[in-house]
Amino acid sequence: MVSDKPIFTLVRGGDVYTPDHIGVKDILVVGKQIVSIDNEIELPDGLGVSVIDASGKQVFPGLIDPHVHVLGGGGEGGPATRTPEIKLSDITSAGITTVVGVLGTDNVSRSVDALYAKTRGLCLEGITAYMFTGSFHYPASTITGSIKKDVAFLRDVVGAKTAISDHRDSHITLDEFARFSSETRFGGMLGSKKGIVHVHMGDGEQGLKPIYDLLERGNIPINQFYPTHVSRNPMLLEQGIEFVKQGGAIDLNPESSVETTLEVVSKLIEGGVDLSRVTFSSDGNGSHCVFNEAGELTGLGVSSVSIIIETLRGIIESGLLPITDALRFFTCNPADILGLEGKGRIAVGFDADLLVLESDLSLDKVLAKGRLMVEKGKVLVKGTFE
Repeated sequence: MVSDKPIFTLVRGGDVYTPDHIGVKDILVVGKQIVSIDNEIELPDGLGVSVIDASGKQVFPGLIDPHVHVLGGGGEGGPATRTPEIKLSDITSAGITTVVGVLGTDNVSRSVDALYAKTRGLCLEGITAYMFTGSFHYPASTITGSIKKDVAFLRDVVGAKTAISDHRDSHITLDEFARFSSETRFGGMLGSKKGIVHVHMGDGEQGLKPIYDLLERGNIPINQFYPTHVSRNPMLLEQGIEFVKQGGAIDLNPESSVETTLEVVSKLIEGGVDLSRVTFSSDGNGSHCVFNEAGELTGLGVSSVSIIIETLRGIIESGLLPITDALRFFTCNPADILGLEGKGRIAVGFDADLLVLESDLSLDKVLAKGRLMVEKGKVLVKGTFE
C-alpha cells in the first residue's frame, strides 16, 4: 500500500512537455501533487528532498489508457480462452499512470463487482484507476443494481459501457439504448461527472448508425457518447471522422504496425477533425478474436498495453505531428473527455504523473502520484502478488 506521507521530490532540468513545450524546467513535487514549476527551484537543506536528474532528457505527462481489460477478457472460445488479469508492472513499464477498466464480452465468469475491486486495488498499489460499469450486454451489469447509482455514487466509475454493431452484443433496441444512455447521463449529473456512454463498436454494417438514430431524438447531446475501436475498419473510421466533426469524441486502437496507425492519423488530419476529440487505447489484456463468416472463432490473441507508448513513439518519430500534438492523444484528451480531474497535464495542482525519457524516447523513469515506479527502465514497485 502506498504511503500518504508527504515527500519532497525535485525533477531537475528536464525538457518539459505539459503537453505544451515549456522548455527546460524544474518540477517540485510534494506528496502526490506538483506544487511548483520554474526555471530553477532551490530548496533549503534538511528537507530530505529526493532529486531526479532529468537534464538532457524529456519530461512528459504520464500516459492515460482509457480502455483496459484489467480483469482480463476473452472467453469466446470457452473457459480456457479467458485472458489473464493485468499486473501493475505491465502498466507502469509501459509509461501508463492512469487506466480505465472495462468488462468485455464475458459478464458471466467476470463481474463489475470484481472490476471495481481490481480498480481499487490498482489505486492502492500506486497508480490511478477508474472504470466503466456495464459490459457488452443489456440489461447492464451493475454493482448497485442501477447504472445511475453506480455512476453517481461510486467515485471510480466514470460512465457505463455497452456494445453495438457486433454479433456478440445484445442487439439492444433503440428504446433500450436510450434508457441506458439516459441513466448514464443522469448518474453523471448527480455525481458531478461527465457520465460518459462508452460504446464498443464491432464490424457490423450498421456502424455508428444506432448512435445517430438516438441523437435524432434530440434529447442526449453527442458529447455524451465515446465509441471505441472506431479504427477497426475503413467504413467505421469514416463514420468516426464525421462523428467528431459533429462534436463527438472517438477512441481508436493502435494497429499492428506503426505504418497502419500513421495512415489512420493521416486520415484524421486530412478529414480536418478536431484532434482534441480523439484518443488511443490499448484494449490491454483483452482478446483479439478472429471469426469466420459462420461466426466461428478461428484465432485468438491478447492485447498489450505497451502498444500505447510504442504508438506515441511512432507518431513522434514519423514527424506526422509535433510532440505536443502527438502527446495529447494519450494525456489531456482522455482526461478532458472523461473528466479525470488533475490528470493528463504537467501543471501546478495536478497529480505528479511524470515520464522521464531519453533522447531516443526510451523510457527512463515513471512517477505515479509522486512515487518513483520505474527507474532506468526497470520496475521498482510491483503489484502485491507479483
